Amino acid sequence: MDSLLPAAGRRLLVSSLATVASLVPLTAVSAMAAGAMPPPVRPEDRAPQRHAEPRGDHLTVVVRNAGPGRDGTYDVACHPDAGRHPDVAGACRTLDTHTRWGRDPFAPVPSGSNCTMLYGGPATAHVTGTWAGRPVDATYSRGNGCEIGRWDRMVPLLPTPETSA
Repeated sequence: MDSLLPAAGRRLLVSSLATVASLVPLTAVSAMAAGAMPPPVRPEDRAPQRHAEPRGDHLTVVVRNAGPGRDGTYDVACHPDAGRHPDVAGACRTLDTHTRWGRDPFAPVPSGSNCTMLYGGPATAHVTGTWAGRPVDATYSRGNGCEIGRWDRMVPLLPTPETSA
């Protein structure tokens, strides 16, 4: 069955649609040039605001059993660097180094990993807050080789635990 429009009519229709489509971006540009404002940000596009927490990259680190002068609660804010931590700049640099698109820098050791049976001591850490716009709730220990490596990648955000000589 042939089309309802003859070939010349189809070409005219396609040509007309192409002309209209090519003008749409020009009207948007000319409206902006004339002083029109972009649409407002919708409430659902805004980051949630909590009055008690600073905005941006902010983490709270609670360290236990790492040794004298290492245990405690530390606050780290990055971009710009601030907080109560022995090495805020180093902690932010470490976090930036381990942040990659599509990868969680705080991810636990994958289940089923083959880890050496090393014991790195009783130190534990709990990291909470927001990093790269995502919530963080990560627990660290030094119970085997994989966990020791995971902890060590986050030094100086996490302290180097005291070792017995």
